[in-house]
Amino acid sequence: MQVCAAPPFAIEHALSCDARWRPHDLLRLQRLQAFDGEPAWVREAFQRAPYAVVRRARAANGYVAIGMRGAGRSERYGTWAASADVVSAVSPEALAFSCTPLAGRNALPAFAALAALQEDATGPLSAFVWGPTGSAGFELATHVPTVTASSDLDLLIRTHDKPLAQVLAVELLRHLQALAERIGVRVDAQLDTPAGGVALAEWAAGKPRVLARHERGPQLIENPWAATSHGGDA
Repeated sequence: MQVCAAPPFAIEHALSCDARWRPHDLLRLQRLQAFDGEPAWVREAFQRAPYAVVRRARAANGYVAIGMRGAGRSERYGTWAASADVVSAVSPEALAFSCTPLAGRNALPAFAALAALQEDATGPLSAFVWGPTGSAGFELATHVPTVTASSDLDLLIRTHDKPLAQVLAVELLRHLQALAERIGVRVDAQLDTPAGGVALAEWAAGKPRVLARHERGPQLIENPWAATSHGGDA
């Protein structure tokens, strides 16, 4: 099955990303253009929740790279939206403290873990700007039931302007792992760095190089915060 639409512009015109939105922001759209090969579930998903997540890919002026999510884990599709069709946007960090789960859904493990992190004012995560992504972030933004009893809690931690020493990364990872074990949920954290998105677990492992997901594509780098590791902002 096709997992990404062909861009509606010449690839040589994909020079940058619209600075108004960052990867993992959720965009509310007034319209979603259809492309050849689009999976059948995309239209139904858009009618249910006219939202898409900004993905890491360059676009031509007037477009933004987005990802659509359907009802199941296998229903993910990368496509494009016209910038003019974006009605509003919400970032993961805005969702962290301004939105609450739908009535009766607080006990779901992903939301229980999120609540515990929100209430922890002295833990290692409190030193950073962070927010939920994935199914938890999507449900908080759209008010459409998306989280299940088996859903992970996905987090984005902003470290673009604040390098994270590996010793602190280990401390943060252990803190999140302890929380996950106590509640019974998997917590998956990604660091937002100048080189792109880097898994907290990978950076904490002390590997010589880590995988950074950038708008230009994935790359293995030694230091996500080194000026030479990227050609511009992610």
